[in-house]
Amino acid sequence: MDNIDEIHIRQIREDERVPMALLRIADPSEQQICSYLAKSDCYVAEMDGEIIGVCVAGETSRDAIEIYNIAVTEGHQGKGLGKHLLMDAVERYAQSGWKSIEIGTGNSSIGQLALYQKCGFRIDGIIHNFFVDNYEDHIYENGIWCRDMIRLKRAL
Repeated sequence: MDNIDEIHIRQIREDERVPMALLRIADPSEQQICSYLAKSDCYVAEMDGEIIGVCVAGETSRDAIEIYNIAVTEGHQGKGLGKHLLMDAVERYAQSGWKSIEIGTGNSSIGQLALYQKCGFRIDGIIHNFFVDNYEDHIYENGIWCRDMIRLKRAL
């Protein structure tokens, strides 16, 4: 990101609406988004008062936190903001005493798989047919049918 210092990451306020359109960039199902929003923290990245990124994470066990959604507006993609949001979450939850952080993505999400591994996450498992069983419409990315969820984990 050209001016990463100009990015401010903050938790969304209770009186503030979540940026649903932004969340739908990473997850096309509003029903799925609402299911994890109810049990999660939502952080937004702002620049010049405009929300340009979002990260939603919640507890999955006594020691683990999961990033359920991380998304960047199209005009700011490919500039390091996703990595900045991801590493902010890693640092925040490590400082809060969590032992590990997890994230899942589609088998077709080639760029995300590369980013997560560059940020220290390792493939921890596969949930076969996750997107087939949990999403009404077929999802295609990079010309690949997104069927399976690749699970990644990083020790904190």
